[in-house]
Amino acid sequence: MEDQAYVYIMASARNGTLYLGSAVNLPKRVWEHRNGVVEGFTKKYGCKLLVWYELVGSW
Repeated sequence: MEDQAYVYIMASARNGTLYLGSAVNLPKRVWEHRNGVVEGFTKKYGCKLLVWYELVGSW
């Protein structure tokens, strides 16, 4: 079975900081951003709002 890959954008607020990422398991990754599980840019700047995503293919 091939995994699907997604590209997504998270934001801190309207007209706020943006973060561009990629993931195979998008729901899990968004949950990690919203709950501050992983230290890094999105936790530091509070990017918790999923504003866009797109399926970009499989591998």
